[in-house]
Amino acid sequence: MPAPGARARQAGHNTIRSTMPRPTLLFDLDGTLADTAGDLCETMNVILARHGRARIPSSRVRHLVGGGARLLMERGFKETGPAASEELLDRTFEEFIAYYSEHIADHTELWPGVASLLQRLEEADVLLAVCTNKVERLSRQLLEHLGIDKYFPVVIGGDTLSVKKPDPEHLFEAIRLLGGDRKATIMVGDSETDIDAAKNAGLPSICVSFGYTRQPVTELGADVIIDHFDEFPRAIATLLPDHFSGWR
Repeated sequence: MPAPGARARQAGHNTIRSTMPRPTLLFDLDGTLADTAGDLCETMNVILARHGRARIPSSRVRHLVGGGARLLMERGFKETGPAASEELLDRTFEEFIAYYSEHIADHTELWPGVASLLQRLEEADVLLAVCTNKVERLSRQLLEHLGIDKYFPVVIGGDTLSVKKPDPEHLFEAIRLLGGDRKATIMVGDSETDIDAAKNAGLPSICVSFGYTRQPVTELGADVIIDHFDEFPRAIATLLPDHFSGWR
C-alpha cells in the first residue's frame, strides 16, 4: 500500500497524480469560507454603544470588516466620530473578543457550496489550512461550530505569529506545518489583505467576489475571480492544471 503522503486518490473523475507534491489550498475565513459579517458587525455595534457611539447601519458596515477585530473597532470609531486612542482600542479589543466568543455564530453561515467542496478536496487528498487575521482561538471555535474543523489540521490566526497577512510568513508557516510545497499552493481569499499576502508570498490566488473588501474585487490583482464556489474546481484546474486535470 502506498504511503499516505504519496498516494493518489480517486474522487469521482478527480485524480491527483502521485508523482507530484500534494497540492495545498490556504483559505481565508471571514468572507471567504463563511458569511460572518452579521455577527462581527453586531459585536462591533454593541461595543461602540458601550462607549457612547452610535450604531453603524448594516448598509454601511460590511466594508469595515477585514483585518481582524482590533482594526474593525478602529474603523468603527472613525466611522462614528473621533478616532479611538491606542489605549481605548486595546480595551475595546478585549471587550470585542469576550462578547464575540459568546455570539460567534448567531447569524454566521457557510457560503453556498463550501461544505461539498471541502469534502471533495479531502477525498482528493488536498492539504488544507486556514490563514486568517481572526484570533486563532476564535477561528477554531467558529470552524468547529460550522462543522468544518476536521478539514483544517492547520489554522494560522492573527495572533498565532508575530505577523499577520499580508506578511507572507503567515502563509509560509501554514505550508510548513502542512508539509506542503509552495510550487503547488494557492491562496483563496476575499480582500486586498489576502491577495496581497499571496503576491508577497509569490503564490497564485483565487478571490471570491461575494466577500468583504474595501476595493473592487477586479482591482485586487487576483489570478482568478469566482462568483460562486461551484466555479472553484475550474479555477484550481486553471492555476494547477497538472494536479487538477479533469476537475470541473
